[in-house]
Order: sequence, then C-alpha cells, then structure tokens
Amino acid sequence: MISYANLTGAGRRRAPSRWRCCTTVGPVRVLITGGAGFVGSHVADLLVAEGHEPLLLDALLPQAHGDGPPPGTDRYELVRGDVRDADLLARLLPRVDAVCHQAAMVGHGLDPADAPGYAAHNDLGTAVLLAAMHAAGVLRLVLAGSMVVYGEGRYGCSEHGAVRPGPRAPADLDAGRFEPRCPRCGRDLVPGLVTEDAPFDPRSTYAATKAAQEYLVGAWARQTGGAAWSLRYHNVYGPRMPRDTPYAGVASIFRSALERGEAPRVLEDGCQRRDFVHVTDVAAANVLALVTDPPAGGLTAVNICSGEPHTIGDLAGALAAAAGGPEPVVVGGARPGDVRHVVADPARARSLLGFRAEVGFAAGVRAFATDPLRAPARTVDVTER
Repeated sequence: MISYANLTGAGRRRAPSRWRCCTTVGPVRVLITGGAGFVGSHVADLLVAEGHEPLLLDALLPQAHGDGPPPGTDRYELVRGDVRDADLLARLLPRVDAVCHQAAMVGHGLDPADAPGYAAHNDLGTAVLLAAMHAAGVLRLVLAGSMVVYGEGRYGCSEHGAVRPGPRAPADLDAGRFEPRCPRCGRDLVPGLVTEDAPFDPRSTYAATKAAQEYLVGAWARQTGGAAWSLRYHNVYGPRMPRDTPYAGVASIFRSALERGEAPRVLEDGCQRRDFVHVTDVAAANVLALVTDPPAGGLTAVNICSGEPHTIGDLAGALAAAAGGPEPVVVGGARPGDVRHVVADPARARSLLGFRAEVGFAAGVRAFATDPLRAPARTVDVTER
C-alpha cells in the first residue's frame, strides 16, 4: 500500500514536457473505479509516477480477476467494492479531488440476454457514481469512453460526398462483399477519419451503454458545473490485457491463439481498418485529462488513438511474426453488429489535451507478443477495463 505522505519531494519524478499544458497545480487525489483492471492499473502506475495519489475501487469479480487481485495492486490502496454501492462511495469520495471512471462490463455483447448486465454495470453504475460525486462535491470526472459509439466510421462516396452507411446486409456478408455501400447509389464507399462530432450510431448492447454513459455524464456536468472528459478509446492493447475470454479485444484473442500454437483466425477478408493504441498511451491520456480543464461546460469528448491506422490482418500478421507462430488464416464471415472501418482523427486530443501517442504500431505489437497478460478468469460474464 502506498503512503501518500511519501509522494512528495525527492520521491516525485519531474513531469515530462507533454504534461506542462496542465491547468491543475500540485498532486491530485484520484478515485479510479475499475482500478485493478487493464487500463485502470496502468493509470494508477502513471499517477504515482507523476506525483499524484490514486485510490483504487474494484469489485474484483472472479469473472474478471480470477481468485484475487492481480499482481502489482498491493502497491496501492485498493478498496474492494461495487461502484453501485452508494454508501461505500459516500465514504470514499470526500477523500479525493477527481474520479477516473474505468469500471465497466466490456466487449461486444454476445447475446441479448447480456443487456441487463451491461445496463446495470455501465449505466446504473455511472448514475450512482455521479449522484455520489454531486453529494460529495467532487466536480472533476474522466470517463473511459469508446469508439463503439460511432458504429461505422466516416465514409465518402465519389458521387454523393460524405455519407453514413446503414448496417451491412447479411446477403452481402455471406457473399464476401464486406465494404459498406452508399445508401443512395450502392457504390462501395471510401473510409476516412472519424471525428468527435460524428453522430452516435451504436451497433451493440455494449455500444448502446457507452453512449448512455456519455449522456449521463453530460447531464451531470451541465447540472453541477463539473469538468468532464470522455476519452473515446480506440483498440487498446498491451500488457495486462485480459486473455481467453470472448469479451477480450482482438489483439488478446490473436495472442491467445498463438500461445496455443494455433493460427490467428481473421474474420471477413482481414482488411477491416482500426486504430490500435497502446495502453501506456491511454494511461497518459487519462492523467492529462485529470489535470486539464475541458474548454467549456458539459462533456468534452476526444478520440484516444495512435493516429496510425492498420488492418486487422496487419495486426494478426505482425503478432504471428513476432511470436514465431503460424501465419494467420482468413476465415471470412462476420459477427452480427461488427463494423467495417473505424479510424480516428487524433487532432482534437492533440489540441485540447496535448496528447500524442508515443508507442508505434511495430514496436508495440512486437512487445505485445511476449507481454504478460491477465490470467484467465473463472467465467466470462463480466470484466473490468
């Protein structure tokens, strides 16, 4: 457990240049919900390295964490509890200046039967947290948002300009026609960079709950005058990523296959474009948001991405080469609700937060081939970010 009294003087590392845009002076005391999870644990590490004071709250559900807290969390003050426990929050929030809200049930959503769990953990949990923050007078929040709120990314048609495609037709997917078509002329569309002002178009239960989180946080910020950021993560990967669960990200799924000596199985034709951003860069974005005021009232959303788009096939191939494993196999098909291309515009995060990803795709994926992953969970119903 970290003693806050020791986070002063010689024990504090001088902030690198990318932190000098910050508007908050001095150490910030931060409650990290989901603090023992994938992203939350990296945020805690960086907060301490920069002289701030994290307090971790995590339910430590066996579905997410196996039989106990993951290695490394014993360095911090970790409270076991549910973000929906208003009495617990009432005891914790008076101790902090800000909240970094990472706790969530994540993943694609395998079945409509998952919907109550997603809504309870993501939306009810966020509502209870916001009410408790209001009662405690805590007015600074950073939300773990997600690019899934966009649905498909940005597209252009050679004849009709910028258009938004609807869901891809099952008949097209079955026939191997994966590119979205112009809703007016039927031509294949050209993908571009999606910006934060794109309309919401969630395509899964998880995506719907992430959109609802933003609406809840936006309403809280307007009603209280609070400062709120939504960091819309793109495809996060790196050490401590969950493994061997259908709720994990594609990088973890490919990595687990390679460890079993199996070829990564790539859906569609492997040409789906994404932005893969390293978890240490995501942690840096969170700390910047915790100490930087948003430009105006309400909620400010920014894409957290590398700015270096790659295809799913690129990822599978690079991981297989780095691991010395079998080459990927393209198997076709598509999961219901999957989108074709989501590639982010990083300009707003650079302008408002001074955030620029530092881990390149080649180096990050090469390291990820041997990075330690989170041990398999006992079951796969719920996971913490």
